[in-house]
Amino acid sequence: MQILGFALAALIGLSLGLLGGGGSVLTVPVFVYVLGFDPKDAIAMSLPVVGATSLVGAASHWRSGNVRVKTALLFGVVAMAGSYGAARILAPLMSGALQLALLAVVMLAAAISMFRSAGRGPALVAEGDRPLALPLLGLVALSVGAMTGIVGIGGGFLIVPALVLLARVPIKEAIGTSLLVIAMNTASGYVGYAGRTTMAWGFLAGFTLIAIGGILAGARLVQYVSQAQLKRAFAVFLIAVGAFVLVQNRHALVPTARAAETR
Repeated sequence: MQILGFALAALIGLSLGLLGGGGSVLTVPVFVYVLGFDPKDAIAMSLPVVGATSLVGAASHWRSGNVRVKTALLFGVVAMAGSYGAARILAPLMSGALQLALLAVVMLAAAISMFRSAGRGPALVAEGDRPLALPLLGLVALSVGAMTGIVGIGGGFLIVPALVLLARVPIKEAIGTSLLVIAMNTASGYVGYAGRTTMAWGFLAGFTLIAIGGILAGARLVQYVSQAQLKRAFAVFLIAVGAFVLVQNRHALVPTARAAETR
C-alpha cells in the first residue's frame, strides 16, 4: 500500500503545481484510508507535508517577484495563532471521526470554490480604491488557522480570495503569498500537535519529497493544460472523496444516531 501512497503523493504535488492549491486536502484521506494511519496522527502528519510543499512553491513565486512578504507575515502571524490554539486546545476535545467529518465538509467547500472559479470569466481583481478591511482580514486569518489546526489543511482556497478582495493584493501575488502563509500556518499547527501524536518521519520524508517532485512537474506542465477543465475535473474528484469521508464519519456529526448504533 505504500507504493500506492507514494503514487498519490505525486498526484497531490502535481495538482498543487497545476492548480496552485486544493491538492493538499487529499493528504489526510490518503494517510487514513490508503495507508491506515490513525486519524489524529494523519492530521498531524499532513502538516509538515503541506508546509514543505507550500514552501517550495512559495520560493518559486518569490523568485518571480510574486510574494508580498510583509502581507504574508501580517496574515500568517494571526493564522499561526489560530492554528496553534486549535491544534493544542480544540483538537484534543474532538474525536478523530469528528475531525474527519469536518475535513469532508471543507473538501466539499473547496470543490464548490473550484467550480465557481472555473466558470468565472475574469479572475479576481483587487480594487485599489476600496479601503483595507483589516478586521475582516484578521477574522479570516484566524478562521483559516483554526481550520488548519483541526483538519490539517492549508486553506489556500480561502486565503487567496481574502488577500485579493480584502487586502487588495493582485491575484498572482496573492497565490504566491498564500503559499508562504500556508507554510507558516502548518508549522504552527504541527507545534500544537507535538508530543501528542505519533510521527512516521522516515515515511513522511519520502512522501514529502515525491509531493515536491510533483509540484515542480506540475509547474512545468501548467502552460499546456486548460485550467478551467482541470479545476472542474479535480472538483468532481474532491466531491467524490469528500462524500466518501463524510459518509464514513457521519455518526460523528449526528450524536443521536451514534448513540442508537451503540445500543
